Amino acid sequence: MDVDYDEEVPEEATKTSGRKVKGRGGENDDRYAGKAGQFDSLQQGDEEGGPARSIEGWVVIVSGVHEEAQEDDVFEAFSEFGEIKNLHLNLDRRTGFVKGYAFIEYESKQEADAAIKGLDSQALLDQKLSVGWAFTKAGGRRKRR
Repeated sequence: MDVDYDEEVPEEATKTSGRKVKGRGGENDDRYAGKAGQFDSLQQGDEEGGPARSIEGWVVIVSGVHEEAQEDDVFEAFSEFGEIKNLHLNLDRRTGFVKGYAFIEYESKQEADAAIKGLDSQALLDQKLSVGWAFTKAGGRRKRR
């Protein structure tokens, strides 16, 4: 701002806010005026958030898996509810033990839902399992345990 010291300067021009703002939003602009300020949003409200299908099937996450559990133990327990397409049991690199969770993929939603209802809060190798959907649609709230 150029100031001519011979002229009187209004008080507003001499005040500084103490904070200098750089970049976008530093000054009032009309960038979002009119329709430019109307943004799309996800639907919220009465739409229930439920399970979401992955690319290949319906994925269930199992937590609370005993560290000494083998892939066969988990496979036998969950194969009672339907054909398992894929079972992923993560191991700790340092110890070689199971990290405590597994991902199980079923072809149909009915099989996965039956596995969730049948094995949630059940014991496998004397350890209580927590079974739920691995992927959910936005808007649904997931149970925290």
